[in-house]
Amino acid sequence: MPHLDELLSTARVVALPLVTRFRGIDVREAMLFEGPEGWTEFSPFTEYDDAEASTWLAAAIDYGWNAPPPALRDRIVVNATVPAVDPDSVAAVLARFPGCRTAKVKVAGGDEPLSADVARVRAVREVLGAEGRIRVDANGGWNVDEAEHAIHALAPFDLEYVEQPCATVEELAEIRRRTKYMGIPIAADESVRRADDPLAVAEAGAADLLVIKAQPLGGIRRALDLIDRAGLPVVVSSALDTSVGLAMGAQLAASVPSLEFDCGLGTASLLAADVTRAPLVPVDGSIPVRRVLPDPELLERHAAGAERTDWWFERAGRAYAALADFQRRTPASST
Repeated sequence: MPHLDELLSTARVVALPLVTRFRGIDVREAMLFEGPEGWTEFSPFTEYDDAEASTWLAAAIDYGWNAPPPALRDRIVVNATVPAVDPDSVAAVLARFPGCRTAKVKVAGGDEPLSADVARVRAVREVLGAEGRIRVDANGGWNVDEAEHAIHALAPFDLEYVEQPCATVEELAEIRRRTKYMGIPIAADESVRRADDPLAVAEAGAADLLVIKAQPLGGIRRALDLIDRAGLPVVVSSALDTSVGLAMGAQLAASVPSLEFDCGLGTASLLAADVTRAPLVPVDGSIPVRRVLPDPELLERHAAGAERTDWWFERAGRAYAALADFQRRTPASST
């Protein structure tokens, strides 16, 4: 593992505005730094504690300091992402994802009623047409009864799958049992990336597929190992990364032996600004597998303020200490 001073010597903190409010934020902050293999990203969400953030740091180190696994494909087909917007805004959101045949629609957000989710999904279906694919993501926002009711209400729109309808593995197993006759698969996201045991959801038979993200799982190699052990189909997705972080996700997707689903790696289209003049936005429904080189002028233009920059440097130091402590306690682990 590189020394902390080496990591921070090239570190830049950016604050990128979003096109539409997403996940409760209007600005996405991230720390970027350069390793021997190229630029990499450390961008755990601000509410995550140091232990959780340390896993994201392990991923950043892995991508910046280790050569990637062999790529099996050079482009990744991606989905559009529709935040919790009004139905009238759906067409404009989807227009930012040219060529994408699949849309992931956020549901179960805040105090919105189910009727708002139904209206949003209906609007997506109208724009995509009968051949488009729709998946919905509840981020664990429903209990089991609410999830069952919601899945029935949304089923007429021909769902590809429902992502994280409930928060716990036990609830996912129950909702999967209740709705199995409907033929709508259940996907697990938070129950994988924020779990003490990422394999628990697969071992419990609580999901039909897994949503895999490189940063929260500690990097490309750890994610590939999890995929191999879980034995379930996967969707490789992002965590609202800059194009540098999306490049890490694309490299992971390129290395997955079997990739049945469109991936959630088109989210640079949700950013109003990026760190490169060649962002990884969808073209004809896919993004390339390549390293991203930040533009110095854009790094300067979108640099976070001094207070936020200091906060990120201090956070990186704490995450580094947590990661080093974890490695001392588990010598067989690696970044």
